[in-house]
Amino acid sequence: MPCPALPDGFDFTDPDLLQHRVPLPELAELRRAEPVRWIPQSGNVAGFQDEGYWAVTRHADVRYVSTHPELFSSTLNTAIIRFNEHIERDSIDAQRLIMLNMDPPEHTRVRQIVQRGFTPRAVRALEERLRQRARDIAAGARDHDGPFDFVTSVACELPLQAIAELIGIPQDDRAKIFDWSNRMIAYDDPEYAVTEEVGARSAAEIIAYAMTMAVERKRCPAHDIVSTLVAAEDEGNLSSDEFGFFVLMLAVAGNETTRNAITHGMHAFLTHPEQWELYKTHRPSTAAEEIVRWATPVFAFQRTATQDTELGGKRIRKGDRVGLFYASANHDPEVFDRPDEFDVTRDPNPHLGFGGGGPHFCLGKSLAVLEIDLIFDAVADAMPGLRLVEDPRRLRSAWINGVKELRVSTG
Repeated sequence: MPCPALPDGFDFTDPDLLQHRVPLPELAELRRAEPVRWIPQSGNVAGFQDEGYWAVTRHADVRYVSTHPELFSSTLNTAIIRFNEHIERDSIDAQRLIMLNMDPPEHTRVRQIVQRGFTPRAVRALEERLRQRARDIAAGARDHDGPFDFVTSVACELPLQAIAELIGIPQDDRAKIFDWSNRMIAYDDPEYAVTEEVGARSAAEIIAYAMTMAVERKRCPAHDIVSTLVAAEDEGNLSSDEFGFFVLMLAVAGNETTRNAITHGMHAFLTHPEQWELYKTHRPSTAAEEIVRWATPVFAFQRTATQDTELGGKRIRKGDRVGLFYASANHDPEVFDRPDEFDVTRDPNPHLGFGGGGPHFCLGKSLAVLEIDLIFDAVADAMPGLRLVEDPRRLRSAWINGVKELRVSTG
């Protein structure tokens, strides 16, 4: 039946909406009354020259779409649910070179190579170095005289350090990656005054930087992940181009998302002080997963139907775009007890913050969980009395649940 609580013209991908809040009440109403709903879009606001998309809001349906790439493609229109009306189709199609936007079998080939960098052994090898870096980051933040921004002083640092450690980016270059990745995803936010052209140039900078690394390692292999990925001729390898696009994906998937999970997690702790006290006392191993569920840094991705099919009682036509609203799935009461409560002891916690399963399940999940555990351990030790000074300032974005600034104080 129609969803009476959803106003005419309401669009979950409107960047003005996500800048102010995550629309959980509206998503809950859709889950209840019309879990798969057509959302019309006027003109060409999303850049796809079509009439809108299907909003998928239930946990089970998001998982179904995610695990059936033969029915729902990441390649046809990419996984990004909204660009803007000025983007050229060639610019959209160019993003198919990123693993996020590939379908099997090409996705399978690239992922099998790349996952060698994320084995349990590879992640364990980083743990002690990242633990010390987390402690240094928290100690540095503790020394601020007065209020400071948790995003720039704490949350952004460890993900950048992890990428630098993982693929051998010199520490002096980490700020470049931070700046380039910010510019890539901030084209919807007028505060950054970044056009899509600037975002594209920033993406090109990352790709060129990574390709140079790949060429150097092919010529002179070292004991690092870059050499493993590009110079392992007997096991298959990535071309220099493919490695460049892999690092481009890492700049968002391994940096922006983890940074925002950490920021939202800190805000959740400071607005749920009983959970912060519980965490400081017991350090539950379940905390990182609940932080990711609560934050859901990627608000939504999309797939495109490869054939006529049915989902949630609706007929989906070949070529229709299908929006996967992870934030809604992660608050589905059919899956989670008390889904609107932040509970760091939640177990089990089958959230979809790392994707809905299937070929695109987050390759770096174990590394992200490690980073979250390490940074909150360090913050709890160094700044147990941290307090919130101002409400977070949110990123204007169609698909990233981002925070630009979170003012906190140790005093």
